Amino acid sequence: MKYIKSFPLELLFWISALVLLATANAHEHHFTLCPLANLGFEGWCPGCGLGRSISYIFHGEFANSFKEHWLGFPAVLIIMHRIYTLIKQIKRQKISIINT
Repeated sequence: MKYIKSFPLELLFWISALVLLATANAHEHHFTLCPLANLGFEGWCPGCGLGRSISYIFHGEFANSFKEHWLGFPAVLIIMHRIYTLIKQIKRQKISIINT
């Protein structure tokens, strides 16, 4: 039971975020909680641009991704590395729980 209690919600968050961005259509405006986008500055918001950039990457539109936000590629790599690190951490915890 210790294993279930120590499951990092951050891992669930990052995986969910990437799945949602991979299934989203970057060409359409979706519902957003972003205050800048809701005020009409959606073309200027760096956070929205980063999300669209990652979505374009998952759809293979690399030129559009770079136009939206040039940090899209590094962001995907950093998020994937974080997911890998969290999974590795869970495996280490699982092994230590089994050994005790």
